[in-house]
Amino acid sequence: MLTQLGTHAQQRFAEHIGKLKLTPPQVGLLRAIATEPGRSQQQLASFLGTPPTRLVAMVDELERRDLVLRKRNPDDRRLYALHLTAAGKRMMGRIAEVGTAHEDAILDGLSAAERQRLHELLARIAVTQGLAADVHPGYRDLATVTPSRDASRDAARATSASGDTRRR
Repeated sequence: MLTQLGTHAQQRFAEHIGKLKLTPPQVGLLRAIATEPGRSQQQLASFLGTPPTRLVAMVDELERRDLVLRKRNPDDRRLYALHLTAAGKRMMGRIAEVGTAHEDAILDGLSAAERQRLHELLARIAVTQGLAADVHPGYRDLATVTPSRDASRDAARATSASGDTRRR
């Protein structure tokens, strides 16, 4: 059931975000830049788990559309720091609207309390699986788990094993 719902949600999101002339990987890149402006292309490629050449092509396209700006790193002129432009920041607002509408459509049959409980359960599952918040697994090597996620996952497992279902 999770696979079926995940595939359905992914396809629907791609359709909705396509209306903004974006792909899900481009949205992931924009979100990563918005979350931590100034990271280099190399850092973002590593964070997203995508080949650097693929990331450069995505950045080229987003820069051509005036959504992303490359700035030379003053400490290392071989590196470019990536930032959102004003248009990129406005696009993030539109992406958020599309994301909210998409989530509302997927969860339409659930009450607010059920949505909250589902979110809590899915977050717990994500932690135990070593998934990074806000990073689609298609962009990340899931075998790489940071120490903070290891601790969170261990805490979630201990909670699960003890039968304690309170939100942590």
